[in-house]
Amino acid sequence: MFDERIVQVALEVDNEIKMYEDVALSISGTKYTNTLQNECVVNLTNLDQATVNYILTQTSPYNLNKTPKTITVYAGRQSYGVKQIYFGNIVSAGISQPPDTTISIKCLTGNFQNGNILSKGQPNPIALSTISKQIAQDRNLALNFQATDKNLSNFIYLGGMQQQLNQLAFTGGVNVFIDDQTLVVKNINVALNNLVTVVSEDQGMVGIPEVTELGVTVKFFLDNHTTLGGGLQVTSVQNPAANGLYAIYKLGFNVANRDTPFYWIADGARQQ
Repeated sequence: MFDERIVQVALEVDNEIKMYEDVALSISGTKYTNTLQNECVVNLTNLDQATVNYILTQTSPYNLNKTPKTITVYAGRQSYGVKQIYFGNIVSAGISQPPDTTISIKCLTGNFQNGNILSKGQPNPIALSTISKQIAQDRNLALNFQATDKNLSNFIYLGGMQQQLNQLAFTGGVNVFIDDQTLVVKNINVALNNLVTVVSEDQGMVGIPEVTELGVTVKFFLDNHTTLGGGLQVTSVQNPAANGLYAIYKLGFNVANRDTPFYWIADGARQQ
């Protein structure tokens, strides 16, 4: 038997962070181990009218205040507490018809960085770890560097800050991605160290894992340790072809506090 679930949404409203937990919440999204922006849709039902008005006006394309508005999603259970599963910027919002008014908020990680233009020039060879640290500092992110370090020659970039991650990934031959508030740099298709989730029929798996061209897709109950880029050990009686160790390259989530969903949906690349 599972203990009571917890789902929380922290919204920036009038320069103040407000936490919502008691209203009806349903949240879905996907995070990637590449330079695609992590995405999320947050649905909140029957918020107070002042908050609804603020969100709708501040995310409107006609609003002259372009200061980014942030949103953070937490989920977990009473026994182990909550885990942050998403952090990003609100890019748009819409509202349903009454009587139960639901506001739907669409979010992208680091979206406001798209308009920030920068110029970086490193005429001399520079270590991959050093340039990764500089990029993390420019974006006010923590850095998790787990790639094989190497020297990069003539790392020169001019353009949007978000697209700079593509340059780093291509030049360094590595996976580069943002997981909430951390810049992660790791070797391609190699799982992060000491982060392995074990799933089976007896350990949270929902349904039967599906074998894909790259590895596997598996759904399992949300926990507090599964991490984008981490390892995934799959054991299935119904589909033993899926058994093995994988590196998570795409991590979806679907959670609600008053409905059935409370899952991770992980896509993993087979480890050699």
